[in-house]
Amino acid sequence: MSFVYFTDRDLGTRFPDILQAAGLTVERHADHFVHNAPDEEWLAEVSRQGWIALTHNRRIRYTPNERQAVIDHRVSLLVVVGHAPLRDLAGAFVATLPRIERFLERHEPPFIAKVYRPSPAETARRATARGRIELWYPQER
Repeated sequence: MSFVYFTDRDLGTRFPDILQAAGLTVERHADHFVHNAPDEEWLAEVSRQGWIALTHNRRIRYTPNERQAVIDHRVSLLVVVGHAPLRDLAGAFVATLPRIERFLERHEPPFIAKVYRPSPAETARRATARGRIELWYPQER
């Protein structure tokens, strides 16, 4: 299955460039929306297009109107987690892609999942270490 990834403005320009260089199909926030478009607006459109939304905004799950937009519009939302340069986060995302795509194939929207990069220790042991992806909403029981 082929996925289209939409990058929120908080992921800058390098992050989507790195994903595209790795062969992924990427749609950028700036190509479709004004800079300060409300998250509810782009979340709705991303869902209508069938794209996978990527953001670095960890607070989105806790913002009631944004979480509700994910639910109402049946959004597939991945939150890229980590305090690292965006180029490093993008590289980790690409390395983790097999796990991410398996997750996407197994989960129906709406959902919010966190994508973690491998730890520094894992990367030191193996340069091609993959991160992990965890369902964040809805929480599994």
